Amino acid sequence: MENKIMFEEERILTPPSGFPMLIAGILGIIASTALIVFSIIRLSGGAPLALWLTILLAAIAGVIVFPILLCGLKIINPNEAGVYVLFGNYYGTIVKAGFYFINPFCALMNPTVTNPAVPAGEVAISIGGTNKKVSLKAITHSNERQKINDSDGNPIEIGIIVIWRVVNATKAVFEVDDYTCYVSTQCDAALRNVARKYPYDISSEGDEKSLRGSSNEVAEELKKDLQTRVDIAGLEIIETRIAHLAYAQEIAAAMLQRQQAAAVVEAKQTIVEAAVGMVEMALNRLSEREIVNLDEERKAAMVSNLMVVLCGSREAQPIVNSGSLY
Repeated sequence: MENKIMFEEERILTPPSGFPMLIAGILGIIASTALIVFSIIRLSGGAPLALWLTILLAAIAGVIVFPILLCGLKIINPNEAGVYVLFGNYYGTIVKAGFYFINPFCALMNPTVTNPAVPAGEVAISIGGTNKKVSLKAITHSNERQKINDSDGNPIEIGIIVIWRVVNATKAVFEVDDYTCYVSTQCDAALRNVARKYPYDISSEGDEKSLRGSSNEVAEELKKDLQTRVDIAGLEIIETRIAHLAYAQEIAAAMLQRQQAAAVVEAKQTIVEAAVGMVEMALNRLSEREIVNLDEERKAAMVSNLMVVLCGSREAQPIVNSGSLY
């Protein structure tokens, strides 16, 4: 329980600059080396044994200690964070870019860095501060296409793109085993949870939301669902977008035929409505201008001919009638 509270309250370190220690360490190594050589020369020349032996041992200790101190020099680049532990305990996190000096026995941790020497399931630790810092930059994750059943039970293929970043490096390191794999897994789970709530397309009876027609609303709901899942890892979901959406291959041909049939029916309805309006306009104009007086039978014949001409899928073939209709 104590660890849980500690990780939620990230300990931000503000260590001193590393340049003074860098200069002191270099000068200390040079001075210690020089003292070792000078002490050996003096001892071989018959100088007091106790004094120069003490100086020699101090110089040897300096050659050992100063390089260890130089291991405490750490570099943090922009948009990076260093999470450090000291003998198994959380030491702190450095998030500000710069050159610092901290306890040289602190170990840098990042579970996402692959290290062949570390067994599977264990966290990689870097004593020397190699490239195991936590990146705070925005990262784009392209989720693989998944086969999911929509709300109507139709199998569909859907893929998303998620842009995310680390906002709490401490939680990202300690709360989950590998936060990049964690994001990928939670993307799959959130996508299945949200996609099954909507149909692929809007039905003819209502105006409900659909995956194809309401992609922005679906992406926003997916973002909220995914954010609740990754809060434990100290991550922020910046944006989600549907990158691929299609019927599964086993029903794609049938759904295409249905869409084509629906498009044909809709087009025919539009053509018929327009043709009826044009026929009505033609009869009204002929009647208003008294160009010709048509009885009901002739009106029916004219309406039939106009509807065939206007609604037919082929061009009309004109026929010259030199006689009477009767």
